[in-house]
Amino acid sequence: MKAIRRFSVRPVLPEPLRPLSDLARNLRWSWHPETRELFQSVDPEGWRATGGDPLRLLGSVPAERLAALAEDRRFLRRLAAAADDLQDYLTGRRWYQEQPPGLPAAVAYFSPEFGITAALPQYSGGLGILAGDHLKSASDLGVPLVGVGLLYRHGYFRQSLSREGWQQEHYPLLDPNELPLTMLREADGTPARVTLALPGGRSVHAHIWKAQVGRVPLLLLDSDTEENGPGERDVTDRLYGGGSEHRLLQEMLLGIGGVRAVRAYCRLTGHAEPEVFHTNEGHAGFLGLERIRELVVQGADFDAALERVRSGAVFTTHTPVPAGIDRFEADLVARHFGEDGELPGIDAERVLALGREDYPGGDAALFNMAVMGLRLAQRANGVSVLHGQVSREMFAGLWPGFDAEEVPITSVTNGVHAPTWVAPEVFRLGARCIGAGRAEDALSVGGSQRWDTVADIPAADIWELRRTLREQLVEEVRARLHAAWRERGAGSAELGWIDGVLDPDVLTIGFARRVPSYKRLTLMLRDRERLTELLLHPERPVQIVVAGKAHPADDSGKRLVQELVRFADDPRVRHRIVFLPDYGMAMAQKLYPGCDVWLNNPLRPLEACGTSGMKAALNGCLNLSVLDGWWDEWYEPDFGWAIPTADGAAVDDMRRDDLEAAALYDLLAQRVAPRFYDRGADGLPGRWIEMVRHTLAGLGPKVLAGRMVRDYVERLYAPAAEAHRALDEAASRELAAWKARVRAAWPTVAVDHVEAVSEGPLGGTAELGATLSLRVSVTLGELDPADVEVQAVAGRVDEADRLAHTVTFPLKATGAPGLDGRRLYEGPLTLDRTGPFGYTVRILPAHRLLACGAELGLVAVPSHATGEAAGVLMR
Repeated sequence: MKAIRRFSVRPVLPEPLRPLSDLARNLRWSWHPETRELFQSVDPEGWRATGGDPLRLLGSVPAERLAALAEDRRFLRRLAAAADDLQDYLTGRRWYQEQPPGLPAAVAYFSPEFGITAALPQYSGGLGILAGDHLKSASDLGVPLVGVGLLYRHGYFRQSLSREGWQQEHYPLLDPNELPLTMLREADGTPARVTLALPGGRSVHAHIWKAQVGRVPLLLLDSDTEENGPGERDVTDRLYGGGSEHRLLQEMLLGIGGVRAVRAYCRLTGHAEPEVFHTNEGHAGFLGLERIRELVVQGADFDAALERVRSGAVFTTHTPVPAGIDRFEADLVARHFGEDGELPGIDAERVLALGREDYPGGDAALFNMAVMGLRLAQRANGVSVLHGQVSREMFAGLWPGFDAEEVPITSVTNGVHAPTWVAPEVFRLGARCIGAGRAEDALSVGGSQRWDTVADIPAADIWELRRTLREQLVEEVRARLHAAWRERGAGSAELGWIDGVLDPDVLTIGFARRVPSYKRLTLMLRDRERLTELLLHPERPVQIVVAGKAHPADDSGKRLVQELVRFADDPRVRHRIVFLPDYGMAMAQKLYPGCDVWLNNPLRPLEACGTSGMKAALNGCLNLSVLDGWWDEWYEPDFGWAIPTADGAAVDDMRRDDLEAAALYDLLAQRVAPRFYDRGADGLPGRWIEMVRHTLAGLGPKVLAGRMVRDYVERLYAPAAEAHRALDEAASRELAAWKARVRAAWPTVAVDHVEAVSEGPLGGTAELGATLSLRVSVTLGELDPADVEVQAVAGRVDEADRLAHTVTFPLKATGAPGLDGRRLYEGPLTLDRTGPFGYTVRILPAHRLLACGAELGLVAVPSHATGEAAGVLMR
């Protein structure tokens, strides 16, 4: 029989045990070992059965056990210490509170998914895990962040395999009352809610749930409420599900509803209002429109409101290809922002203009969420140095006339939250060297360039640690593999072979991630005989653990999974290569530490960052990867190996994969495996252990999320807060009017004549250290010299006379305009480098409230004839 109604019955804890509830509801337990150990001691068997979820554990502990614990003085002392430690963590001064004044009072951080812990399954992959690590590190640093997302009642799917190895999806229903969440309520006890208007007089209502992530509140909007009709209730049904309109409604609720949820939370709790709004990927881009609406309601005009909103906004793109960006039919967006839709009082055409692809190569019939995100934020970034470069090239059409390197998109390389991903055994080894407190600070706050104390750890201890972690992984793999085969329909009698799967003394390689085609799950299968030889080598065998999920609608990804599974099912190799279904945080926390080598072989440059290798490195695992994402930035031979990239223009896709797979096999056979198995007289692989040392000491401090969040604070949040404060109501009106005037006048702005005067004859060559005096005649039309900056741009030139490695410096206006209205600018140009050298001049808009000269996308440069007359090249 099925129940007609479901309840969540909460346990009643004895009074002495009440602090357990507070500890369970603050997700700091997910990265705080002492708190987890306390819960484990409540009921070790129950802890394992609930997957390490304190709330579920407390709901399953027998009353007599709780009564016994309430009388156990030793347990109560541990409980009091844990409660006091949490209180100190929540209220004490941390890194952010020790910084000079001027930082934002609060920052709102919007993301479509958050991977905090397996006990709150609201993530699908790297974007969500990164967002979760961002919140945790902000908490550790004391950054006053407010997270905003959606509460998906089915979360992301659970993965299993059919007997034939085909991926199958399951969507377990999540009850918020059984999750570490509390509902935000009004003063009278009724649920706080936000409402969005839909076409046709309909509405979607959402309740607001709060997860407490250390010091950081995470607000999650939930449309599964009784006030909604069936269609509206399903808006937050599942992560990345449904068709185009469903996704649009989710993103409207996340962005517009998310801002309203933040306002309600600050009103009800007294939390400081955010000065900076951070959009993590384009899904939440509509938040800028809601902030504009708020100002328009207060009397601002649209353009002034837009400038004020942009000043305090940060946009992070994680997407290296246009196909990965959400794009909607413009007509669909127009319908939802029409007269009977959302944002009344704002012309739908103004909304559409923010996301329209009105640039060469774009499709003006589509509304692009990343384009809107960039137009609504004065500061934007990619998530690695290489990805920043890729993003500048991908979005260069928004800044016509500028070279890609000048597109105003910077980069903040991702990091990972070490307390979440470092195995307890690794932490304890570090704590033995420098003490638990210093080790905790080193992992959470960071700040050092190197962890040189790693050099003091005996080689035998490092090798014993690596074997212990490998042995734990072998046990975990066997248990999961057994459960997976039972789900595939196998009987216990045919699964005895699983007891021999993997060997704790064999070189272990890990590969786990989502399964889009560009990540090339099956590159390792390119030459199956060669791979089999590596797996079964009599002296230097390797073993591989693979995990990953394909999107439910991606049949090509599912075929890749099936191809890998079928190879791993082969009795010849199944003890050396395994595929584990249902990859998630709980599996990852065992997988990263237990591997010796972390494999990553995406198509370069399509991996925006790729943080899985960072998590592995923090546990002493070496990386074997294509030079993409973060590995392109920080690779050194001491940290692992680089897979060569076959990216020549004449190489087709098949040939490229053949070449890169062959390079992978060669690296494994000739360099990786020999180094692992090369033992000295003491039985230890000395050169391998030194690579582990170098990885921990030199790479560890770089890959921390603490470093990443500090970078965001110093390079993006602080400047955004300063700009937001400077752009008050009057200043925003003035800036909007100035931009309108500049845009209207710009067609008449021109560089008319460029002249270079030198002490000696100026031909095609000049001597190092010589100085040229530049004289530039310009037409400004209706603009004043205060509206522009005239610059000289100098640098090396290539064979096509393109400038590179440039430096810019302003030229100064001299005197009044001539009778023809032209103005003269002058300045010196020093020839400070040898070889092919060139220069040009240009005119940019200039205003004290602009973040950079490229912000408006306007530039005037010499015509071809003007440049030729100036003799701009010197070879």
